[in-house]
Amino acid sequence: MSVYKKLMAARLELQSRKLNKSGLNKFAGYSYFELSDFLPTVQEIFAKHSLCGVISYGKEEARLTIVDMDENGGSLEVTSPMSEASLKGCHPVQNLGAVQTYIRRYLWVTAMEIVEHDALDSSNGPVEKKVMHKPTGTPEVDSGQMEVVEAVADSIHNLFSRDDILGVYEEYLGIVDSEAKIALWQLLPSNIRSAIKKHGDYLKGKK
Repeated sequence: MSVYKKLMAARLELQSRKLNKSGLNKFAGYSYFELSDFLPTVQEIFAKHSLCGVISYGKEEARLTIVDMDENGGSLEVTSPMSEASLKGCHPVQNLGAVQTYIRRYLWVTAMEIVEHDALDSSNGPVEKKVMHKPTGTPEVDSGQMEVVEAVADSIHNLFSRDDILGVYEEYLGIVDSEAKIALWQLLPSNIRSAIKKHGDYLKGKK
């Protein structure tokens, strides 16, 4: 069986699985699949069909190489142009991580033909203009900056689920711009905000 037939079989099997969208863009009002919503299932299906996906990043292009692990198996590639993120107050490595997180998700969504909403239509509505997000009327963060804030929020959620409060706090401290900090804070649920506050108070008490 060719790698293309195996990938098609994997796509069909994934469609039969129940997947839940845990990602929520509160400002544009739509839900989306985070990597953790579908990647464990994809990896399980890939192992069943002797497939392996490997992602690599270049300066101009990112690629997902899907390899048939059977003897004399072939491979295929899904590619995406690299992008950039530049959020004032974020470290360069955080901007890089945000870009890689989004492109990694998009590569898998493309490869597995995972159907999602039209993010541009959901975000921009009928008027083609730059969107200015104003969470609860306080911070002003444009759509490009908001993508990075949301990526940091996703990272904080993942770290918190692994009980890595140090990682959570470091990610939180990485956003130093006041507008972006408010936007990030409003994306986090109360239990994570409480954990960040407690850890901050703990560190202050040690000084």
